[in-house]
Amino acid sequence: MRHIQRVHVQRVRYVRHCRTALVAALASVLLTPVPAVAATAASPRIPAGATTRRVPADTADWADWYLRQGATAHHSSSADPTDTVTCQAPQAPDLATRLAQDIQAALSGRDGTVSVAVQDDSGLTCARAGERQYDSASVVKVLIMEGLLRRAEELGRRLSPWEETNVRPMIVSSDNDSAVRLWADLGRTYLTDFLTRVRTSATLLGPGRYWGLTRTTATDQLRLLDVLTNAQSFLRTRAYGLKLLSEVRADQRWGVPAGMPQGLTAHVKNGWLPRATHGWRVHSIGAFTGEGRGYRIVVLSHDNPTMAYGVRTIERIAQAVHRGLGQGRGLGTGQDLTPESAISEESDGSAPYEPLPGWDEPEPDATP
Repeated sequence: MRHIQRVHVQRVRYVRHCRTALVAALASVLLTPVPAVAATAASPRIPAGATTRRVPADTADWADWYLRQGATAHHSSSADPTDTVTCQAPQAPDLATRLAQDIQAALSGRDGTVSVAVQDDSGLTCARAGERQYDSASVVKVLIMEGLLRRAEELGRRLSPWEETNVRPMIVSSDNDSAVRLWADLGRTYLTDFLTRVRTSATLLGPGRYWGLTRTTATDQLRLLDVLTNAQSFLRTRAYGLKLLSEVRADQRWGVPAGMPQGLTAHVKNGWLPRATHGWRVHSIGAFTGEGRGYRIVVLSHDNPTMAYGVRTIERIAQAVHRGLGQGRGLGTGQDLTPESAISEESDGSAPYEPLPGWDEPEPDATP
């Protein structure tokens, strides 16, 4: 028996060693250089000469691909195996139980670290690792937009032509130059005060000009979406913000809209950022309105081997949520899964690739 135990331990250690070596090797070839799309402070610095290796987005294909690399397949739904999905719905406890099971099933067999937050107007909520922090990447642009709208309200005016010229491309096409300008114009003090007003608990603005390094949580992103969707919101011009989010260009509408029932409008913002540790950050946040009912979905993730893999994980979760909350809305969906060929594998350019000294030095045990 002791001999068998020793063999098992040695085999587990060997598998872990192979997986670590493979992931490290992937890191050096996974990311392709992308052109700078923002000011220098926000430009990604991908290692010169790196190339993109297409890793399958779907679980079965990922296992086959992984085995073809000469390693033993391994899956975990999160960096923390104790993470579980909890849903609560005072008026529909059976729905809450079923939805929690469906979200957990959607995560089954998926690599990566994933946090989920869901809120329905009827009172249903779901959460998974809602307080875990992530680099925000481009989803921070929703915060910048809301801060801009609130400041104009406090000054008793509409957005200026300059503000409108910047906020629209920042949201609709995720333009980074516009984000840099608005971030600097609003200033850290104002944005920090705005976060206090929203009652976020763990969102920390990125240092200096590095807005894409803002650290945030799924719970806080849900609170920021609530500013736009709550009829009692302090933001009187929230409809303008929702309109911009509904007009995000087609190639950036992957993620939480997947599986959305017909008849709803998706207001969505995504972030997609590779860095030297924790692989790809792939985030998707969205509010869904129409037919007298609304709900919000937030999925944040990192440790993804590729952008496509993270997108598919998010879309599996979104399908489960839409299926549960969309009962009685008729057959068919408003948006299917995003084809893997339509995912660019290019960074959103919202933060530097390397760790920023003094801000996020590499963690000893971080996934490359």
